[in-house]
Amino acid sequence: MTFAPEQLDRSKSDLAKLLRELRKRAGLSGDRLARRCGLSQSTISKIETGRKTPRLTEVESILRAVGATAELADEVLALARVANTEWQGVRASWRRGLEKRQFELAALESSASELRYFLPAMITGLLALPEYVRSSLAHTPGDPGRTIARKLERQAVLCDTSKTFTFVLTEQAVRWSAIQPVAMSVQVEHLVALSRLPNVTIGVVLNGAVTGRGPMNTFTVYDDHLATVETFTGRIVFRDSRDIHQYLEIFAMYEAMATFGDEARLFLSELAAEFRGDL
Repeated sequence: MTFAPEQLDRSKSDLAKLLRELRKRAGLSGDRLARRCGLSQSTISKIETGRKTPRLTEVESILRAVGATAELADEVLALARVANTEWQGVRASWRRGLEKRQFELAALESSASELRYFLPAMITGLLALPEYVRSSLAHTPGDPGRTIARKLERQAVLCDTSKTFTFVLTEQAVRWSAIQPVAMSVQVEHLVALSRLPNVTIGVVLNGAVTGRGPMNTFTVYDDHLATVETFTGRIVFRDSRDIHQYLEIFAMYEAMATFGDEARLFLSELAAEFRGDL
């Protein structure tokens, strides 16, 4: 079952309608279905009216309760996976104003306690100095001033010691010259300083690390309940536990390959000197 990005939102209403029809076809009231599934009646009502997107485990429970065939269950679960996925196009973000996206990211960061970032291409906004942030937004339409301000405001979350942040960057990401060499040296030294925060871990996958799986996308995992994946034309938000688990496994793979601590700081300090022309 394949869905284009514009179908993702529609899939949520389709799923709600289909689950409601399956319950009625099985001759079950919402209350009886809830008891069979171990869910509350209000949860069933919210699922069937589209006010709640059900987790896959909830959909599986409903399908067992209504006696769905294996073939039908596969179709419904495929639809449920799509319903748990959200497409956020970059053009829509431009129309709304990129500063609004910064408020959304701040809300995600505020609600999570363990945040993991895989950065194969560039340094992310939470770790970036103003000049680097401005350069990264040079391709976006309009005045980026407010977006830059919001990005820099978000960085205060790194000082919240109730949260842990793990950033895994490829050497390519750290070397990518988004700004002039001297400014890049300051940016890289900033990474060294941030890596000394007690709740911030910064690792680098050095060139030459051997792996058969290439670093395809920038992605972030918030605890174990949400993952976002960046593309050139937008981002995909995953809420399906199986997708999130897969991204956690991918993150763990690159994390195991990365250099951390004093060894990473030594590499970054030498790279900063290289950008300055000291080496």
